[in-house]
This record gives sequence, structure tokens and C-alpha cells, in this order.
Amino acid sequence: MKNTAIWFVSLLASCAPAVAQNSYLEQLKVENRTVEKVGDNVRVRADIRLDGLDLNTQHSLRLVPVLVSPDGTQEQALRAVVVNGRTRDKVIGRRVALGEMEAQDGETVRRRNGKVQTVRYEAEVPYRPWMLNGRLDMRGYATGCADCSEGDGVLATGGILPYEEPQYLMQPVEQPKDEVVKRRSEVRTARLQYRQDGDRVLPRYKTNREELDKVQASIDAVRENTDLTITGIYVTGYASPEATVAYNMDLSKRRAQKFVAYVQQQNPGLDRSLWHVDWKGEDWAGLRIEVEKAPMLLKREEVLKIIDECTGNQDACEERIKALVPPDIYQRVLNELYGPLRRNEYRIEYNVRSFDLTEAKELLRTRPDLLSVAEIQRVADSYGRNTDAYREALQVAVNTYPDNVTARNNAALAEIETGHYAEAVALLKDAQEPSLVNLLGVAYFKNGQLKEADEAFRRAQAAGYAGAADNLKMLQEAMELLGE
Repeated sequence: MKNTAIWFVSLLASCAPAVAQNSYLEQLKVENRTVEKVGDNVRVRADIRLDGLDLNTQHSLRLVPVLVSPDGTQEQALRAVVVNGRTRDKVIGRRVALGEMEAQDGETVRRRNGKVQTVRYEAEVPYRPWMLNGRLDMRGYATGCADCSEGDGVLATGGILPYEEPQYLMQPVEQPKDEVVKRRSEVRTARLQYRQDGDRVLPRYKTNREELDKVQASIDAVRENTDLTITGIYVTGYASPEATVAYNMDLSKRRAQKFVAYVQQQNPGLDRSLWHVDWKGEDWAGLRIEVEKAPMLLKREEVLKIIDECTGNQDACEERIKALVPPDIYQRVLNELYGPLRRNEYRIEYNVRSFDLTEAKELLRTRPDLLSVAEIQRVADSYGRNTDAYREALQVAVNTYPDNVTARNNAALAEIETGHYAEAVALLKDAQEPSLVNLLGVAYFKNGQLKEADEAFRRAQAAGYAGAADNLKMLQEAMELLGE
């Protein structure tokens, strides 16, 4: 032991001065490097070429491969490789044998300067999603004969586990088809007051003047608009259930006809051939709506049950409502809920001319319903893709034509392309058309809702959308990489 100690001390005394920096890493080559995900682990393989390494015989170079996240905030060190100079290797071996130190951590290699020498490296660590698009660094720590630092360094070996968001298959922006004829209509209701069993229109009776003024205003609004051409006015009369079914059918007919005659008299310039009159008699569907709007009605559920079961003799159904106890139930139905059923509904149909871009931009703010989806799309295109004005125009198209698949598709794509993923989800979440359900899957993915994306792609696949199966496969692969 005494001789050994003397030999080691003399060795320390003969150490060369410390080197200010570690230049050893510059002499290494890392070849045939692979970093791959294998099951739940990441496997790293590489050939560490030592051919050009001129290692001081009294130095030790500890090489530590490290996986680093793209932003540098997370890292995972792998198994180390220790390369010893000839003298250093002997000293360490002697000290380990004497129990003065533990064996060096990691694989240990003795460097033979001037010789071809390669370390076949392989290691595995648990996979973590932050490793995607990261890098593999080789960190080197050189120490001298007294375990003093001879300089540290980093050798960048390149990126690892490249990941890009899946390029999902979806409908591109589509140019909506132009309407050959732009047909529009406006539906209004006229609730006129009549004397008992009467059918004459009495302008001065109760609130009739106000109702008739509304009718005239709606006709004038269409007739005086030079962009519109009236093609038909359709009037349908309705009655409430008191009295018999036959009587009420005739009453709704007479009131509708007298209403049309009165309005025609006020508008002699309108072609009489534009008018069409119909009548429906008792409106039991409307009665159900009114009952649903009266939560405080006694025995409301029983009244609804009578209405739902009324598929035959409606006179008998009304008698069942009358028979409810207390009698106040029917009196309230008669006095409060029958009134809205006594009405004439009228629909004004008209054609709309086409508009140029300047006109369409103005109408987009004031009367978008007069524009076609194609005209709104041209307005949006004039502002340029990925602009707020483009997105806003397409949102108007959806608000105006909520059932138009092309309008909703284009608006949702505009939101996705500009990073407004939650807005795209809101546009598509109630969609039923397969291509829109598929696009909803894309929006969910972009919004970080991967489970919802999976469900949407499955629905689109079940509905027959051609690209949904491939999208589902790409999503599942992404979910595995992202740890979902």
C-alpha cells in the first residue's frame, strides 16, 4: 500500500497544466445515428468514431448523449461512454481494484491514440412527447489525473423524432354555384280582430289598424324595391278550435278571402294573378305550441296529452279539454291561448336581381339576404384570404344561409387557416353533412381536443366521407406520439 501511494502521488506531481477548454469533441465523429420510438421507449444508436481523437494519456473524456426538447427546457441524459487515456485508465483500474473509488458509470473504453477505433453505442429511455422535434447533443466532460476539469463541451448531432401535424384530407374552399334565379320570400302573420262569428275586415276595430298597417308596410317594402320583382302572394287562413271543425274550416276560408279582398282593394296596382288563397281550419299544432308557452296552466300535461292524441275527431278532443276540472282550465285556454290561432299568414315571394361587387359590398352590411352565397363569396375573395374582412364576410354567409354546406365549409376553413380553431368548432359542431363532420374533426384536432376529433372522424367515416378513414388513422398515430 505504501509503495502504491507513493507511485500515485508522484503521478499527480507529473500532471501537465490544465487545458482551458475541451477541444476533444471536435476530434470525434458521430455516424450512423438513429433515434426512433420503439414501443414506449426511445432507442438511440450511433457509431462514435474515435479515429481522430488524440487524448492525453492522463485524461478521461466522459461522453453523455442528451435528448433535448425543442425549446431547451427539458432534457433526458442517456447512458454515458467514458474514454480514458492510457495512463488514466491504469490509474482508475488500480483505484477501483483497491476500493478507493467506484467503477466509472457507463461504458468504459481505453483510447489507443493513432488507431482506428469505434464505439458502437445503443441506449433506451422512456418516450416523452416533449422529445418530438428535439435534438440529440453529445456532451463531453474532460478530467485530468486529479479529477480536475479539463473543460466541458457540447457536440450537436442534429434533430430527432421529426413530427409535423397531419395533413388531413378535407374539402377545399369551394366557389358556390350562382343561383340562376334568386328566389326569396318573406313570411308574415296578420292577427285581425273580428266581431263574433264575423269575417269582415274592420280597420277601426280594436288593434286592426296597426295590423293592417304592418301588412301594407311589408308589401310596400318589396314592391318599392327596384331590385325585387314580386312573383306571388300566398295567404293561408287559420281558426281556433271553438265551435265545430266544419264551421271553423268555412270561417277560416271566409276570413282569408275577405282579408285578400281588402288588401287587393288597397293595392289596385298589384296584378290579381299574384294572389293565392288557402285555408286550414282549426290549428291544433299551433295550439300545442301555445300550451307549451303557458307553464302555469293547470293540468298542462293533460292538455298536451289530449292534443297529442287528437288524430281523429277534433270536436271530441275539444270536449275533453272542456271536461277538465276545474272549468277554469278551458276558460284560460279559450281566452288566452286560442287568440293567436285566429290569424292569416301571408308569404310574399319575389325574385332578386344580380349585383356587381360594389353593390354586393353595400348589401352585405344592410340586406345580405338579397345576395346569393356566390355573391357573398366574391365579396369575401375581394378582401383576400386570411384577412378579418374575408372571415367576417363568410360568417355573414353562414348566418344568412345556415343550411348551405358550401358557405359553412368555406367559413370554417377560413377560421382554421387563421388559427381561430374554437370559432371553427362552433361553426361545425352541429353539422350533419359528412364533409362538414370530417372538417369538424380537423377543427377539434387543431383546438387540442383530440378525443373529440377521433369521434368526429369516426362519424364522418360511418356517414361515408371518403377521406375520414385515412384521417382517423393519422389522428391515432398523432395521438400516440403526443401521449394522448
